[in-house]
Amino acid sequence: MEKEARPSWDNPLQFVLACVSYAVGLGNVWRFPYLCQMHGGGGFLIPYFIMLILEGIPLFYLELAIGQKMRLGSIGAWTAISPYLGGVGLASVVTSLYLCLYYNVINAWSFWYLFHSFQSVLPWADCPINSNRTGFIEECETATSTQYFFYRQTLDISSSIEENGGIHTGQALCLLLAWGITYMFIVRGVKSTGKVVYFTSTFPYVVLFIYLIRGVTLHGAINGVIYMFTPKMEQLANPTTWINAATQIFFSLGLGFGTLIAFASYNQYNNNFERQAIVVSLINSGTSIFASIVTFAIYGFKATVNYENCLERTRLLLLNTFSLAEDSITVDSLSSWIDRLNTTYPEQFAELTNKLEDCNLERELDTAVEGTGLAFIVYSEAIKNMPLSQLWSVLYFFMLLLLGMGSMLGNVTAIITPLRDFKLVSNMSNELLNGLVCVFCLLLGLGFTTTSGNYWFTMFNDYGANFSLLFIVLIEVISVSYIYGIKRFEKDIEDMLGYRPNWYWKITWAGISPLLLITLFIVYIVNYIQGGTPTYQAWNKELGKSVVTEYPVFAQVFIGLLLVSSVSCVPLTALYVYCRKRKDGRLHRSQRTVSILSTQ
Repeated sequence: MEKEARPSWDNPLQFVLACVSYAVGLGNVWRFPYLCQMHGGGGFLIPYFIMLILEGIPLFYLELAIGQKMRLGSIGAWTAISPYLGGVGLASVVTSLYLCLYYNVINAWSFWYLFHSFQSVLPWADCPINSNRTGFIEECETATSTQYFFYRQTLDISSSIEENGGIHTGQALCLLLAWGITYMFIVRGVKSTGKVVYFTSTFPYVVLFIYLIRGVTLHGAINGVIYMFTPKMEQLANPTTWINAATQIFFSLGLGFGTLIAFASYNQYNNNFERQAIVVSLINSGTSIFASIVTFAIYGFKATVNYENCLERTRLLLLNTFSLAEDSITVDSLSSWIDRLNTTYPEQFAELTNKLEDCNLERELDTAVEGTGLAFIVYSEAIKNMPLSQLWSVLYFFMLLLLGMGSMLGNVTAIITPLRDFKLVSNMSNELLNGLVCVFCLLLGLGFTTTSGNYWFTMFNDYGANFSLLFIVLIEVISVSYIYGIKRFEKDIEDMLGYRPNWYWKITWAGISPLLLITLFIVYIVNYIQGGTPTYQAWNKELGKSVVTEYPVFAQVFIGLLLVSSVSCVPLTALYVYCRKRKDGRLHRSQRTVSILSTQ
């Protein structure tokens, strides 16, 4: 009766859009383009699509099947398969909680940039004047105006994780707003989420398409697009390329968080999740490529502008040094003039050696920027050089907000749905339970709005999920294949779909996917051990850039807790169930003995 009374999506389209809104997120816009750039442009797509077929789609299918069959959240679903596996669901909830704590901070930054976009001059377009009004602030001049706005005005960042100041009021208010909107989106559970995803899953594509049209018409955009699709096939021999391709597929689809199990639990029992798993996976990967074309068009524009500005500075330097006529040197003839002047005036030219810049377009394009640097610094740098920059800024940061909010719906659902399955909160209203979860995450998340908050944000981003998700999904696929049993799983799928999964699904579940996950898991541990002391990027205001800094001891201990806390749920829960069964068994035997003695 409980399963029959469970709420459900209004139609299959809502479920697909919810999965798309969750899976298509910020990683498609910033991490995939970064990996594509780092691992050989178009050549990276080869291992990416191989890993999608061998790892991504089969595991996506598996989680949807479990959720739809059990009609429970992650904890209840895995406990139903085996009481010893309840810790798998608990580990997913803990990992989702970590993600919720810091993910909405990105949405708070997006709100901050969005609000600052409604100005006659974008605040990151120029450096602010110093207090003496004699020039620009030195930190901003040393760095760039976009870096200064992000690190100083947005984050008000400290020089290390050990230096902590108060809460940034503006960021705290933006975070409050982000959680307030998240609560409104999920207030009535799947009923309100189902309505919201129509917008959060589709509007980002409208913005991306607008940006694509604008991006490819920008000066120099073609340089970036060509760079993206020019394959460096030697990267295929690099094991890291394959590992990163597998990891990107894995995390981009959102496997292991329990969100997909939660979403699928609200499906009708005979819903065709097989077709939906393939469709959502392909949409997700297609969006990554689509967003990369947009990103590389913008990136090509930025690189071309920087390259041409460098050439112009060199041209002016030569004109002023050798007292030449203004139109005697052009950008196109700059190279030949450098050779001519070097030959004609060798001594005078030698004095310019330290002042001449080495202008190189390829090197500008090779400069890889990952994560928040790409989203909030590189894009901002490009936007400020566009005509009608305020319009493009509003569109871009509104798109980031929708992508982030769409993923937050899934992240919070992965926590709330398993909690709802517990008797303790089963009678609590959706409004109250969802509100308590949001307030709890908001209060803990305020720590990320302090002056050292960005360093903690980076720590959670680097260590809060990666290791635990690899472990969780590895246990999931082994549990289904070898504990629950492939044949039994096949019958469940046949009961829902009317036919059994074909050989492709069974081979990947039973062999290929576990082997890939074990390889990734081992590589992660080896890289972590060989990497030595964990490091982070600390902002140095004197140098105007981030410098690699080792985490202090207390931070290293916290990293260890992050890595262990969620993973330990699996063996500890299994141990608890084992001890409880032994205790119940002894109690049952003693009661039976007393019963026998009393009858004699």
